[in-house]
Amino acid sequence: MEIAPGEFVVILGPSGCGKSTLLNVIAGLDERDAGQIFIDGIDVSDLEPSQRGLAMVFQSYALFPAMTVRRNLSFGMEIAGRPKTTIAEKVAWVAKLLQIEALLDRRPSQLSGGQRQRVAIGRALVRSSSICLFDEPLSNLDAKLRAETRVELKQLHETLRSTMIYVTHDQTEAMTMADRVAVMHKGKVEQFAHPQSIYEKPASLFVAGFVGSPAMNFLQGRLDHAGRFQVGDIGIDTSGYGFEDSSRERDVVLGIRSEDVSVVDQGTPESIPATLAFTELLGADALSWFQCLGKRFSVRLGVNEARAMQPTVGLCFNMAKASFFSAASEQRI
Repeated sequence: MEIAPGEFVVILGPSGCGKSTLLNVIAGLDERDAGQIFIDGIDVSDLEPSQRGLAMVFQSYALFPAMTVRRNLSFGMEIAGRPKTTIAEKVAWVAKLLQIEALLDRRPSQLSGGQRQRVAIGRALVRSSSICLFDEPLSNLDAKLRAETRVELKQLHETLRSTMIYVTHDQTEAMTMADRVAVMHKGKVEQFAHPQSIYEKPASLFVAGFVGSPAMNFLQGRLDHAGRFQVGDIGIDTSGYGFEDSSRERDVVLGIRSEDVSVVDQGTPESIPATLAFTELLGADALSWFQCLGKRFSVRLGVNEARAMQPTVGLCFNMAKASFFSAASEQRI
């Protein structure tokens, strides 16, 4: 991966895929097995963490419990021998930026989770590092506070324009905050792209199934010589997809998002018969779940349309929005 200066990059993936390990390798806290790490064109692969000029925010906050917020913010600069006037200016600047001026004389035990997170972020910012690393910093917060802090972090990035590398398993954080997202799986980067590109054109079956709520619907079939998708005795025209090479038959997996599936009358040409299983009313819209060729399919509908749904229907796909993956390699075709 190559991360541009001032970019907000999110490393996204399930637990155990290597996200935090990768972040720790960048920071120098873990040893690398292979590869090199360059910062501003300089190979820092063998440098100590203190020599890399990075700032890091940990998942557990890692604040000194016996120190006040002011000392937690200033301690690193004191150890580095920075002038007292510079330390005072930096602490005042970051306290105002993060709106924690009233908390400077409190200890961490007297703070809420969101306030502790602000202090941990402030401690990283006072280092004036060009690169900030975040290791799932919002995972200990409740849902409301996570949403608020997410907005604050994005606004902070737009103000400072420093390079930020952020690790999370929460795809909402990735999709709303990132300039680009690196999706990891089993220690490898499956796709590194803009969030919307990952959502609309996932590079692999794993990415398609991991990113999006609900996950992409999948249907296994065969692509014939004419470029039609054959599943059972049903053939679907794929001309809207734009295959570069449809001259050979191959086993493929069709992927389609719930908003790109429409409900039609049973028996409509190129529709797939489906039986309604249940419907989730989500307020502004609804998710209807169908049994379709032995698979469970989700369809995003208007609330009134979902309430009036017949028990047996046909499902049609917007092929211009479909994704096709090789059944053998699981990579996007």
